[in-house]
Amino acid sequence: MMYPFMTLEDNTEITHSEMLSDNTVKVYIEKPDAKDGFHHATCFLPNYIWKDIVGFSEEEMNYFKQLLRNNAHLIMEFSQQGGILNASNF
Repeated sequence: MMYPFMTLEDNTEITHSEMLSDNTVKVYIEKPDAKDGFHHATCFLPNYIWKDIVGFSEEEMNYFKQLLRNNAHLIMEFSQQGGILNASNF
């Protein structure tokens, strides 16, 4: 299951999985693009292993890498609590 985490101003969606059996969390980043359909990237926390990067520029990836480093502790916590909405009792 994937849980919503954040939507950026440019409609980039960041979602994450529950804590996986190997104690990692899959983070998926997706941005709509009129030409290509969607740009996307996957990162596995806590080791910051990036895979399947399609369509994002180096500048965008640097931004996402820093964003995840700043928020990884929250994503890891929410992955064990059923996502941010469940953790915040919404």
